[in-house]
Amino acid sequence: MAAKAKKAAGKKKNVAYDEKAIQTLDALEHIRLRTGMYIGRLGDGSTPVDGMYVMLKEVVDNSIDEFIMGEGKKIEISREERTIEVRDFGRGIPLGKVVDCVSQINTGGKYNDDVFQFSVGLNGVGTKAVNALSSDFEVRSVRDGKFKQASFIRGKLKKEKGGKSSEPDGTFIRFTPDEEIFGSYEFHEQFIEHRLRYYAYLNSGLKLAYTPKGGRKEIFQSKNGLKDLLLDEFGEAQPLYEIAHGEGDRFEMAFTHGNAYGESYFSFVNGQYTNDGGTHQSAFREGLLKGVNEYAKKSYAGEDVRDGIVAAIAVKLQDPVFESQTKNKLGSVDVRSWLVPAVKDQVIRWLHGNKNEAKVLLEKVALNEKIRKELSAIKKDARERAKKVAIRIPKLTDCKFHYDDPKAKRREDTILFLTEGDSAAGVMVPTRDVYTQAIYSLKGKPLNCYGLKRDAIYKNEELYNIMRALGIEESMDGLRYNRVVIATDADVDGMHIRNLLLTFFLRYFEDLVLKGHVYILETPLFRVRNKKDTRYCYSEKERDDAIEEIKGPEVTRFKGLGEISPKEFGQFIGEGIRLVQVSVGSMGEVEKSLDFFMGKNTPARKDFIVENLATDVL
Repeated sequence: MAAKAKKAAGKKKNVAYDEKAIQTLDALEHIRLRTGMYIGRLGDGSTPVDGMYVMLKEVVDNSIDEFIMGEGKKIEISREERTIEVRDFGRGIPLGKVVDCVSQINTGGKYNDDVFQFSVGLNGVGTKAVNALSSDFEVRSVRDGKFKQASFIRGKLKKEKGGKSSEPDGTFIRFTPDEEIFGSYEFHEQFIEHRLRYYAYLNSGLKLAYTPKGGRKEIFQSKNGLKDLLLDEFGEAQPLYEIAHGEGDRFEMAFTHGNAYGESYFSFVNGQYTNDGGTHQSAFREGLLKGVNEYAKKSYAGEDVRDGIVAAIAVKLQDPVFESQTKNKLGSVDVRSWLVPAVKDQVIRWLHGNKNEAKVLLEKVALNEKIRKELSAIKKDARERAKKVAIRIPKLTDCKFHYDDPKAKRREDTILFLTEGDSAAGVMVPTRDVYTQAIYSLKGKPLNCYGLKRDAIYKNEELYNIMRALGIEESMDGLRYNRVVIATDADVDGMHIRNLLLTFFLRYFEDLVLKGHVYILETPLFRVRNKKDTRYCYSEKERDDAIEEIKGPEVTRFKGLGEISPKEFGQFIGEGIRLVQVSVGSMGEVEKSLDFFMGKNTPARKDFIVENLATDVL
């Protein structure tokens, strides 16, 4: 009998694939069912890329488009709990199309190049997605003394009205992200304010007035555009010379050098932050090199001119082509032909007009060249040592797909887990996805490289092999994994290793963190179970709640990843994976934080540890 039951259970359910199996969803239903296609990840509001911030962006982008077209110099934003209101003073949506523009896919004015010349939102989806994913949505347009207003619940029209109005022209939108879609979430002020600050930098003269819940109105406005952006990023840190700033009809740029290694860019297309750069960023790099070489009458290598550079480039394109739906990387090839000479011309003009700054820049380039040549011998020795150890990278269990391969089917899903020792790796390797998940097992605690020069990477076997595994020795273009996940134990040693790895990345490969590729893996601290139920808990509160709900539970405290069995661990790096993205407020905060936490011991750090020490008594 048991054998028959087992056989039946193993049989696939025979479901007819006929006309009845084919479903047709209307556009708003499709948005609610496949939210990732429209706003990326959902999230709970704890990271700046979570869906509720994308919804805010979609609404504000429309108001920014009005400003770009010369209509409306002020945008008012306010938040009350989970509800956000946005009011611009542009032309307002044509009254007869108000309902269609926020509920009918592929409806909008962005298809008309004469009406909107430089817009990112060209697919007519933005506010429709916000409407569909909101438990409550309202739009009001005012034009020429008349208004039209419509209210929706989860994308369905509930009420509309219109008539005369004494309000100034413009559009008002109020929305509340739907808990049915997002679950438990909350807005974090720092993410909203950071986004609004960037809007101000990219649109000199625009005033954004933001009133947070229970707070005072704050004004975001910029006079110097991208120059202000770089000044804000440096914070208390000092650039090597006065920030260079220039602009033309369709672009704006700013750059300087700092003391960090590598290159850091903030690139934008029509106000959209292109996290992964693209053709406009490549054109800027080429134009900068040509401009410096022509001024200096030298033939410096690109890496010597750009090492340590911090730059911002923003372009306006009529029909931008992006390499992915998330618009993180520009693919328009025709941008190079006009942007390279335009950047070159601006660089040469600035160098001739700022002789003192030009002198410091060229001294930095000469120093970079000297260091590069000195490093070449050390690099050669490190590579020779690596060949003697093994043909492949020791301690790396690789995956089949890689992020640097544009033809790889699941390149966006690729992950490199940096684990603490062989015990953790032994748990993860059998349960991983062999196509997208690679495991690198650390031998012990990595070197604290704060304050060390770049040659430390080549003299330390562990750091060198991590760099090789990631493929970022020459540039970020060779990055082999989309996400670099630090997976250490939830104890003092694990936290120390995590900090040492973050110091390594921020010291030598800061862009890896700034571009959002570094994450922390969250694994359960407790398992609460009886014969019928098992609950994995990520905090003491979750443990206490589980103990109350489960009768006669057995409580296990996981002190290390190696204590979780491979059979159990699979779920924690599979569909149920919980990752916390490592984010940096500004580049200036990096140096300050590293000096405090990873520099020489100071009384201030000792006091901080004592004041914030938490004890866990079980």
